[in-house]
Formats: sequence, C-alpha cells, structure tokens
Amino acid sequence: MMENNIQYQRAKKRVKEMKGFYIHLTVFVMVNLLLFGLNFSKGSEIAYWSFLTPLLWGIGLLAHALSVFLPNFIFGKDWERRKIKQFMEKNR
Repeated sequence: MMENNIQYQRAKKRVKEMKGFYIHLTVFVMVNLLLFGLNFSKGSEIAYWSFLTPLLWGIGLLAHALSVFLPNFIFGKDWERRKIKQFMEKNR
C-alpha cells in the first residue's frame, strides 16, 4: 500500500512538472507572437533587439525542458536520492 502511495506521489509530481513546462511554452509562444506582431506593425524596420527576448527566454525554456524531460542530463540518475540521504544523515 505504501509503495503505491509513493508511486502515486512521484507520478503526480511528474505530471505537475510537465504541466508547468507546457504552460511556460504556451506563454513563451503567445508573448513572442505578440511582440513580433507589434514589431512588424511598426513598419518595415525590424529592430535587432526584438530578437533578444525570444533568444534569452528560449534559453531559459530549453533549460526548463531539459529539467523536465531529461532530469538526469545534468545531475545524473541518482543525484536526488543521494542528496536526500545526505541531508537526512546530516540532520540526525
């Protein structure tokens, strides 16, 4: 019974992380479409800085995607478990 609860909690956490990423992606697309539309409506001259927002935000979005879909990409497979164990032993 306890194992099922742990699996449920992990699955629930995973779904919440994925939902957060998809919300982030949706806001990214909507805001950048709006910014490009505003920039385009001002005339034929496109400012170089108008690409800075999607570029920098896109880097953040990529980092978010890696943390959600490839969580072991940076920290390794058992990093979280090892850290939890380390903190639990430290607080004894």
